[in-house]
Amino acid sequence: MLKLEKSAAAFAEAKNLMPGGVNSPVRSYASVDCNPPFIARAEGDKIYDIDGNEYIDYVGSWGPMVVGHAHPQVVKALQEAATRGTSYGAPTCIESELAKLVMQVYPSIEVIRMVNSGTEATMSALRLARGYTGREKIVKFIGCYHGHSDSLLVNAGSGMATFGVPSSPGVTKGTDTISVPYNDAEAITKVMEEMGDEVAAVIVEPVAGNMGCVPPKQGYLRTLRNLTEKHGALLIFDEVMCGFRASLGGAQAAYGITPDLTCLGKIIGGGLPVAAYGGRRDIMQKVSPAGPVYQAGTLSGNPLAMTAGLETLKIITAEPEEGKADYSRELTLKTKKLLLGWQEKAKEADVTIQAHQAGSMFGIFFNDHDVFDYEDSCASDQEAFKVWFKAMLEQGIYLAPSQFETLFMSGAHSDEDIDRTIAAAAVAFQAVADSRK
Repeated sequence: MLKLEKSAAAFAEAKNLMPGGVNSPVRSYASVDCNPPFIARAEGDKIYDIDGNEYIDYVGSWGPMVVGHAHPQVVKALQEAATRGTSYGAPTCIESELAKLVMQVYPSIEVIRMVNSGTEATMSALRLARGYTGREKIVKFIGCYHGHSDSLLVNAGSGMATFGVPSSPGVTKGTDTISVPYNDAEAITKVMEEMGDEVAAVIVEPVAGNMGCVPPKQGYLRTLRNLTEKHGALLIFDEVMCGFRASLGGAQAAYGITPDLTCLGKIIGGGLPVAAYGGRRDIMQKVSPAGPVYQAGTLSGNPLAMTAGLETLKIITAEPEEGKADYSRELTLKTKKLLLGWQEKAKEADVTIQAHQAGSMFGIFFNDHDVFDYEDSCASDQEAFKVWFKAMLEQGIYLAPSQFETLFMSGAHSDEDIDRTIAAAAVAFQAVADSRK
């Protein structure tokens, strides 16, 4: 039995200090009806809580730790950078170094602006889209999360499309935000035919990561590209999560679609708070001080964050050793091995699952039918997920505490740890089967 007495005490104290005891909602473990472990340290693919428990980590700080925790190359560079000062609020050469490396991997980004969070990146990209096009409406997709700025915290009811209804108190009705079902080509076509000439931008997670891992249907992203070009709207790929994950060049490389603007985050900070938005030069030149669209940030491009991101990207873009696949391909193969193992163990336990993968992003749904959108995801068996999650945690496997979150593979995960995770899954799937009797 997993012992979490110290974590329980720490959580009780935190509840008096922070809303729900956490600084980001999913960390509260509310959806799985248990208390969260409080983490003390991490190394490689392992994390350790304050009670002394060790876990194999498939959360990876929600995606950034693609090379594993506390990678020696990243830590060494950060230690050296810290001795030179932690923030200047002034230009540095390392900002340009990171920018050039990102552009090398993402040819669609001709000019880039560094910011501090995915929310800031998407918010700024939409402001830019409105400033560039002179239009106000934006289209987003139900179940795609683009941060917590007001215009993006809207959801839609039933029907092909609807103007945004707030999904959080304090958010305006979002009458300039139109929500459309994800992966529904007919719905987005109808919206663009009716009001495409009023739309500044269509923003999408090209691989959805916030309804679980849900890749696009074949041809869906091409439909978005064609529609936005036809109606003079910008296409924004929010690759904060799937960037460097769906493939080294993100979803846009994996699916062969070039967006007008791209939002990146997580991995380009190597575990520190970094995000960015960038794209075509003529659009990005509208950003202040080159143009009139204002956006600023005191800590944007700070030397520690730039250092962690640069070193992480150096690792994952390095030429592979002879006879080995590149870093991104290795992660994809590891992820495939894990999911095949989970599928085998689920079948042995007579539990039906849907397994999804996009490069080193992955996840499962307890559903008899494949999952293509938010409605499908919500129809999956949430109670089964709770049983599965708790059984895995008890065995030292650290997963996201919600079916609506994506899991991540890292370069630090060994074959032995993957085998151990598959063995743990056999026990967890049997627990699900037993809970249904």
